[in-house]
Amino acid sequence: MSVVWSATAVETGWFSGVERHSAVADLADHLNELRILGQGYVEVRLPGSDLPYLAMGFQGDHAVVHLFDDSGGLSLLVGDGTAAPDAEVSVMILNELAFFTGDFTLSLDHAWDIVRDFIQTGTTGELGQWRAL
Repeated sequence: MSVVWSATAVETGWFSGVERHSAVADLADHLNELRILGQGYVEVRLPGSDLPYLAMGFQGDHAVVHLFDDSGGLSLLVGDGTAAPDAEVSVMILNELAFFTGDFTLSLDHAWDIVRDFIQTGTTGELGQWRAL
């Protein structure tokens, strides 16, 4: 199974918008390298279509997942209770730290499971509750 993705470069710590077409295992390896750095940002889409795509930003064990849907809309995945609803959590979005409440914070492992499920199924409806922005 293949995926199209762009991500924070391990060498520089800056987001590279250059898309890679690879096996999911290559994306997983890159994510593991970013985990060692402690933060990163990844955009993932399926081959053959620009939308929908998921964007996952993280710092430490906290992550946030955005959905850019077929209609051009933007939504955030509701959090999994990893952080208190009123807590303020920072994650990488592109090249900057962005702040979110715990309402939209997931564990990094759970966020990666969401991204992997999207890659395998091609759908986002079963992945959790989304809130439109």
